[in-house]
Amino acid sequence: MYQPLADILRPQTLDEVYGQEHILGKGAVLRRLVDSGNVPNMIFYGPSGTGKTTVANIIAKQTNRTLFQLNATTASTSDIKNIIAQLDTFMAPNGVLLYLDEIQSFNKKQQQSLLEYIENGKITLIASTTENPYFYVFNAILSRSTVFEFKQISAGAALQAVKRAVSYLENRNGVTARPEDGALEYIAGACGGDLRKAMNAVEVLFSASVNSETDIVLKLEDAKAVTQKSALRADRDGDNYYDLLSALQKSIRGSDPDAAVHYLARLLEAGQLQSACRRLMVIAAEDIGLAYPMIIPIVNASVDMALRLGMPEARIALGDAAVLMATSPKSNTGHIALDAAIEDVRKGRGGDFPRHLQNVHADTYTQEREQGYQYPHNYPNRWVRQQYLPDELVGTRYYTYGENKLEQAAKQYWDAIKGE
Repeated sequence: MYQPLADILRPQTLDEVYGQEHILGKGAVLRRLVDSGNVPNMIFYGPSGTGKTTVANIIAKQTNRTLFQLNATTASTSDIKNIIAQLDTFMAPNGVLLYLDEIQSFNKKQQQSLLEYIENGKITLIASTTENPYFYVFNAILSRSTVFEFKQISAGAALQAVKRAVSYLENRNGVTARPEDGALEYIAGACGGDLRKAMNAVEVLFSASVNSETDIVLKLEDAKAVTQKSALRADRDGDNYYDLLSALQKSIRGSDPDAAVHYLARLLEAGQLQSACRRLMVIAAEDIGLAYPMIIPIVNASVDMALRLGMPEARIALGDAAVLMATSPKSNTGHIALDAAIEDVRKGRGGDFPRHLQNVHADTYTQEREQGYQYPHNYPNRWVRQQYLPDELVGTRYYTYGENKLEQAAKQYWDAIKGE
């Protein structure tokens, strides 16, 4: 019977788990909990292929607990009842360790059905999720659990696992593998931190490679062909998608062109052209704004060009836009001013319009009144002092000039005219 390589090489001890030293290294909190045997209810949060299921299995084995596994995407409340029915029987003398994968797929009622048993300790829950548990797991479960975050596996840690897989296949098949320069490194880097995908790629590469009686050549070209592009995690329904958009914007806002093009590349390689275009337009107005107002039509033109061209040519215009924004002066004064005004409007502050700002054509012939509006173009420097805010808000300042060259030039100009 066929057994996937990833399953064959699944770690059997915590020391064999790759890339999670922050929680499983010597002296780390989760490691100490497991070694003590007093395992609390836990939620494992992190990307696929980072060892969540593996660690749950190791914990069950090390603590002598009966392990039940459910996947919340297919399990039902009756599956939970079947597990509960085995409590206090010879099937589970020390209680049950329930590993519930993708807990975010359980509704509130299904999650609540576990509460009584995880509180009295008859069920120790280890739930896993690829989504942020603080958004997707109900508070009743969260408050009774400790959250441990599994990090994306680094390329260096993945390379160790890839080399171990190659060594195992060499011994099993009685051959010597001769990887071309960069072949194993490519698999380790392109797996996106998912060791399961890396193991699958190694297994396919081994089977498809040119071989002789005792040698197998692992070609870089073949490694590129068998490595799944889906390792790029940017699912529109997942946290990683929003993290990627956030990283792009914060990198541009932080004036780091290298990070900006990196995150833009990840979006484009994941097929998120539309999302990249939309976010770049937002950044132009939100983060560069009045420091370089021409950035808005420039980015708009770049986005329009990208959408007309499509990939791969779209990357040219978007790369220019990302680097230009990252290296431009920054200002958020415009939208900060508007946000402050919106807050006042929502609080009901404002009142009537000043009489001289009302539409003169709204006056009836029978109730015609002197409006008193002073037309600025009739005065020196096209400006005249008069009230524009409603009486209730006179003296309110929403806008503060930014420190950039353009806004400071505007400030100097108006300070001189207004005598401030």
